Amino acid sequence: MITQEKAEDALGRLNQTRDQLLSEIRKGIIGQDEVIEELLVTLLARGHCLLTGIPGLGKTLLVKTVSKCLSLEFKRIQFTPDLMPADVVGSEVVDEDPSSGRKSFRFAPGPIFSNVVLADEINRTPPKTQAALLEAMEERQVTVSGQTRPLDAPFFVLATQNPIELEGTYPLPEAQLDRFLLNPVIRYLSLEDEIKMVGETTGLERPEPEPVLTGEDILSLQSLTRQLPAPETVVSYAVRLTAASRPEVDSCDEWTRKRVRWGAGSRAAQALILAAKARALLDGRPNASSEDVKVMSKSALRHRILPSFFAESEGIGSDEVIDHLLDSVAA
Repeated sequence: MITQEKAEDALGRLNQTRDQLLSEIRKGIIGQDEVIEELLVTLLARGHCLLTGIPGLGKTLLVKTVSKCLSLEFKRIQFTPDLMPADVVGSEVVDEDPSSGRKSFRFAPGPIFSNVVLADEINRTPPKTQAALLEAMEERQVTVSGQTRPLDAPFFVLATQNPIELEGTYPLPEAQLDRFLLNPVIRYLSLEDEIKMVGETTGLERPEPEPVLTGEDILSLQSLTRQLPAPETVVSYAVRLTAASRPEVDSCDEWTRKRVRWGAGSRAAQALILAAKARALLDGRPNASSEDVKVMSKSALRHRILPSFFAESEGIGSDEVIDHLLDSVAA
C-alpha cells in the first residue's frame, strides 16, 4: 500500500497535472465538464469508455482532443456496416521475394494496435465485427491465425454511438457493453456555453491542445489509482447498490423487480469502486468515498441494466432505475 508521504506528494503533482490537462482540453472543447471528468476517470482506472449522444454534440471531437493531450499513439476506426474483423485486428498477408519467388506470410497489424483507439459510431457495424474488440478490451491482446499478440500499454478504447437512429445500426451485445467501464451521455450545452462555442468555432483558427501526459505518466497514475484505499463501507455500498438491481436477489425491491429484466453483474461493482477511486484521485483526495460511488453510479451502471418491457411501457429507462436504487439503498 502506498505510504502517506508518497500519497501526498503524488496527489500534489497530480493536482498540477490535472489543471494543465483540463486547460489543454478546453482549447478544443467548451463545456461538457462532467463528461470530460468521466473520460479522465476512465483513463486513470485503466478502463474503456462508451460515449453516447446525438449527432453534433462533439463526441468524436472530445475523444480526439483528449488524445492530443496524451503523448500516445492514436488511431481512429470508422465503424461501418461493411467493416470486417480483419479491418480492426489485422490479418496475415502473403509476401513474395522478387529474386527467389518464395512466398511467406506476414502479419499486418490493424488499427487496434495503438494506445488510444477511437471506435467511432461503434453500433453501425454488425456484432461479428464488434466482437473483434472483445479480446483486446478484456485481455489487452489479439489472437490472429492462432497466434496471440499483446497490445502495448497503456491501451484504451474510446467508442461513440448515436442512441436515436435505428436504421443501419446494430445494438451492442450485453457482453460488449459490459467491457466498457463507463457510459457517459453527452447532452446539449447550456445556452451560455453554446453561444461561446459557436462564436469561437466560427472565427479564426483555435490553438491546438498540447500533450501533457506520457504513457509512463498514465501507467504510474493507473497504479496509484489501484493503491488508493476504498473503505470497507464504501465497497459494501457499491456491492449492495449493484446487487439491488438484480430481480432474482432478495435485496431487490418490488418496484425494481417489475422494471428490470437483467441487473448489473459483479463487474459493475468493480467498475464503481475503480471509478470512485479515480474520481477521488482527480479531486486530490487520499481515499474513495460513498459520494464518489453515487456520482459515478449512472455512468457505471446505465449500460449494464436492462429495463423490462413494463418499464419501457412506462417510459422508464436505466437512469430512472438507478435514481430509484440511489434513493432506496443506504450508503
